[in-house]
Amino acid sequence: MGHGHAHGHHHHHGHGHEHDHSHDAAAAALPAAFDTSVPDEALTPEQQSRRTLLRRAGLLGAGLTAAGVLAPTSAAASTADSGAASPAAASAASGGRRTNGFLWLAGDHHIHTQYSSDGKYRVVDQVRQGARHGMDWLVITDHGSTTHARIGVEKVNPDIRAARAAYQDTLVFQGLEWNIPAAEHGTVFVHPGKNEVSVLKQFETDYDGSVKGASDSTPANEALAVAGLNFLAEQVERRKVKDALMLANHPARRGVDSPHEIRGWRDASPGRRIAVGFEGAPGHQAAGLPAPLGMARARGIYDNNPSANSFAGYPLESYRTWGGFDWMTATVGGLWDSLLAEGKPWWITANSDSHQVYADTAARGGGDFNANGRYDDPVYGGRIDITQGDYWPGQYSRTHVGADGFSYAAVMDGIRAGRVWVDHGQLLAALDVRVMGGRRWATLGGALHVRKGTNVTLMVEVALAGGPNWAGFAPQLARVDVIQGDVTGPVADQDTFTAPTAKVVRSYEINKSAGTVRLTYDLGKVDHPVYVRLRGTDGNRTAVGPMGAAVDPAGPAIDVVGDADPWRDLWFYSNPVWVLPS
Repeated sequence: MGHGHAHGHHHHHGHGHEHDHSHDAAAAALPAAFDTSVPDEALTPEQQSRRTLLRRAGLLGAGLTAAGVLAPTSAAASTADSGAASPAAASAASGGRRTNGFLWLAGDHHIHTQYSSDGKYRVVDQVRQGARHGMDWLVITDHGSTTHARIGVEKVNPDIRAARAAYQDTLVFQGLEWNIPAAEHGTVFVHPGKNEVSVLKQFETDYDGSVKGASDSTPANEALAVAGLNFLAEQVERRKVKDALMLANHPARRGVDSPHEIRGWRDASPGRRIAVGFEGAPGHQAAGLPAPLGMARARGIYDNNPSANSFAGYPLESYRTWGGFDWMTATVGGLWDSLLAEGKPWWITANSDSHQVYADTAARGGGDFNANGRYDDPVYGGRIDITQGDYWPGQYSRTHVGADGFSYAAVMDGIRAGRVWVDHGQLLAALDVRVMGGRRWATLGGALHVRKGTNVTLMVEVALAGGPNWAGFAPQLARVDVIQGDVTGPVADQDTFTAPTAKVVRSYEINKSAGTVRLTYDLGKVDHPVYVRLRGTDGNRTAVGPMGAAVDPAGPAIDVVGDADPWRDLWFYSNPVWVLPS
């Protein structure tokens, strides 16, 4: 399948990227903050804050208009066909925010409210803060539980609809944090519509591990998890909801997401993939702040040890974060690479898991949670609370999705297609990736199909941080790494979690503090299937990777429990691009 166009969709080794172009009405216009035809004085305070962020990062250009986002990207397609396209040219033509034909929207798929037994904020509080911190899309994910399944799903919905009306420049999805039977948690969310509540309620009632008493790692419980994913796929097929997605949360935290379970979720409902990835980096990043500044736990609250339900093959160091990232993602040649080496899609994200925010002054309201399905609204607590480990959505973690336009469907399409990169602490302003060869190109999540022996080039453009982040300093990108691995096909042992061919093949020192950096890596004449992915760091903390210096000479260091200031150790990661010669 040729990729002489800007979308880079592909079908190989199980990549079924059904691309839904029937976008809802929200696709008709850009958010006001993005639309330069709307004067500054016409914006709300939140919209003005968003526009200031975009301007500071150099991401607001005259080319960014509603017509520009939704019109066919024929110029990009023609230059790609001629082999003359470059990420720089694409960025310049698009006004910067829109590259490779996509509008890059930042978001967070893991957020809790007063409808969670361990939460406290109103929906509108989280949405307001997300908008202030530059989020374009958010997913409200209160914990699955008997109380939530009974009344919480219905009760939160009017609050979500009110937040959608109040913050029209922010897409607000309703979801829940699924207690995956036999495993950890996962975000499940659906496209908004008249059945969003009924579908989520039935799913939670019938397939939540807590509700069903199905938490133990047994074959029957593992099968229930797959059945839940198939149920969601069926709701999409029956057009009860337009779309549904699942992303596994904090997968290595307790060691209970075994490799074969992750593969089982990935391979469920192949006609309409529901489970598409996991958190490359968990939330709760402020939990690592040392005393007396913070709670002195672990980044991500990854301070667990193996239990009876843990997968016995995982090493002890897998229960910790590495540069704030989950061990499954941070280990070059580890579990994530083993999934990619099969040639099947599995993506990474990052989010806040925001429950109770570090240095906030709000206290949880009263009320009977079990009787009411929620706590009363938060109240002023009279003190700054430094015993909490979370940030607001967008304050620290961001998931950037390449979307066809500003709509719920476009965000879900972009996530399913793997057009995603993530960063901490606003380490980057923007990232543009193209793999080019044989007059074709592909971007993140895509596959470049070429003739065997074709010269293939990776072209990367990085817009460096355009100003201070929410901690008040301008982060400095020190290095970008290219990681490459062979596609070796499906594994015989479903509990495989290593990929022996994956390694860092090139590192680039970044000697600029502002502006744009362009990097080129020559893959040479490609004669077998491979993939490439990117990683970068501020360079403050590095160590030889778990697989040795020949594989990863300067990867993230294991985080120290009780002394891991997240702002002093910033990384970004991208999803892969495949090269498939034939």
